[in-house]
Amino acid sequence: MSRFKEKYVQEVRPALVKRFAYSSIMEAPRIEKVVINMGLGEGKENPKILDAAAADLAQITGQQPVITKARRSVASFKVREGMPIGCKLTLRGTKMNDFLDKLFNIALPRVRDFRGISPKSFDGRGNFTLGIKEQLIFPEIEYSKVEKILGMDITIVTTAKTDEEARELLTLMGMPFQAA
Repeated sequence: MSRFKEKYVQEVRPALVKRFAYSSIMEAPRIEKVVINMGLGEGKENPKILDAAAADLAQITGQQPVITKARRSVASFKVREGMPIGCKLTLRGTKMNDFLDKLFNIALPRVRDFRGISPKSFDGRGNFTLGIKEQLIFPEIEYSKVEKILGMDITIVTTAKTDEEARELLTLMGMPFQAA
């Protein structure tokens, strides 16, 4: 069992049961999956950027991403239906736990002028989305080999019913939220 999962079972879940007075320990919210998306508008002109983004994402997560294609044509963006415009992947289980541990303890503190994550990005159903401006904060990415600095959206999907429960879960798991 990973250190991250062990922390959830031994510390976080009992604290959540106590704080929200659940009748069963199985009612305590948990992290279901992590979805990472890189939208690349320039991918239509330069397919090499799309390949580089997919390679970076695979290096960071240890899992091969899926290339996303445009669903419909949009003339103002010069995008046609079926054009590759980004890549995404879904992490579950051990890879998810390892990625979140790395994100919370290594990558986010490496962000310049980091003062914590804004706790306002919850969707009302207990899911949290975080935008990262550059992939260089992850230790696997070598600065000298990066062609273009790319951002990504990381969505943490939980089984929490409310944002308050999800915020408490993520705080106990070690997410560095800004002080209120």
